[in-house]
Amino acid sequence: MRDEPARVAWHFLAAEEVALRLEASCADGLGEAEVIGRRAVHGENRISPRARKGPLRRFALQFVQPLVVVLLLAAVVTALLGEWVDAGVIFGVTLINAIIGFIQEGRAENALAALSLAVTSEVTVLRAGGKQRLPSTELVPGDIVLLAAGDKVPADLRLFRSKDLQAIESALTGESAAVSKHGGALPEDTLLADRCNMAYAGTVMISGQGAGLVVATGDRTETGRISRLIAEAPDLTTPLTRKMASFSNWLLIAISLLALLTFAVGLLRGEAAFEMFMAAVALAVGAIPEGLPAAMTITLAIGVSRMARRRAIIRKLPAVETLGSTTVICSDKTGTLTENQMTVREIHAGGVQTMVSGNGYAPNGKLGDGQEISGALRECLLAGVLCNDAALRRSNRHWEIVGDPTEGALLVTARKAGLDERTLATMFPRLDEIPFDSARQYMATLHEIEGTRIAYFKGAL
Repeated sequence: MRDEPARVAWHFLAAEEVALRLEASCADGLGEAEVIGRRAVHGENRISPRARKGPLRRFALQFVQPLVVVLLLAAVVTALLGEWVDAGVIFGVTLINAIIGFIQEGRAENALAALSLAVTSEVTVLRAGGKQRLPSTELVPGDIVLLAAGDKVPADLRLFRSKDLQAIESALTGESAAVSKHGGALPEDTLLADRCNMAYAGTVMISGQGAGLVVATGDRTETGRISRLIAEAPDLTTPLTRKMASFSNWLLIAISLLALLTFAVGLLRGEAAFEMFMAAVALAVGAIPEGLPAAMTITLAIGVSRMARRRAIIRKLPAVETLGSTTVICSDKTGTLTENQMTVREIHAGGVQTMVSGNGYAPNGKLGDGQEISGALRECLLAGVLCNDAALRRSNRHWEIVGDPTEGALLVTARKAGLDERTLATMFPRLDEIPFDSARQYMATLHEIEGTRIAYFKGAL
């Protein structure tokens, strides 16, 4: 494969030109020998992990805080004065403070590492004229990836075949609406969010089928570029750390001035210099708030644990306070700051309005006042379940949808009414279908119910 510039406008090239540049075949894919050679050049299809600090360095950094440094100095001076109990207490407070911060940051590092491993998935590839199911890490540029509803895109692809293919690209662009895909060439200046002939790593296909050529893997993908930019971002101080640094500096100045004033007044009154020095040191040690770092660390740790229960990972303790200091959140459009979960609230069927309770994808709630599900309401729910390509599943104590969020909301509503989509699919098998198309604006499926063929439609009127 010829060397390509770092940023090729793959969306601007025709599919045949892309295959020519990648020295690949859209009909048969790459051969095994070619795959081995390209993997030696490009490496595995994975984002390089960010360099992690060693445990000793992470533990040592817990002591690099102005107030903690002052406490350590105070403990040393106290020990030199022979006050072993006070010195032990101060050392103990700083050690507990460091241990709490070290453990919490270690948990966050492990959680982030687990997230990077979770990105790995399996993918269907066309190689040497045959389909293979492989881990996504084995992909190389020029591979042919076959896509279907529910697949996570494993690398950046230039699509060359598409049939009713739609993708959710909110992880990359922030746009929650599904994007229809095609294989035609686009103008060179087309923005990333509008490149409908590309499929980017980390996005999810929710409907249709398609195939694409791998044009970038690992760190060369758009997701990898974002990861690299994040890794290069400098560590910024939070409002809390800035306030604590300012407070520590003023406290040190005030304590130092008081200690010098005490020493000077004592000398003016004729007291012994050594006794006044001891008194000034005792005053300085007594004025330092030994419990402040521990209290602050414990408070932040409680906040981090509460955020973790809501599935929010916070890497550094002071960052939990930053959200509480936020006064304005700027958003470019509605839908960007959402959970991408849809919930049915009302059903109008047979001239009757039925309210639906419950939130999200958990099938907890009921229809109306718990009345019997029959007549037009039941037929409406059946249409929402049978004319549907999504799947509802439970993972790690929470419910999630594979497929389109709107179709997922219909499955959840049917579950609340006691209708299970898997049971219904077995009882009323699907004989044929018309996939959703943006031009038709509807989806249709044909089923056999008690010897009668019935077509269900879902979409615009």
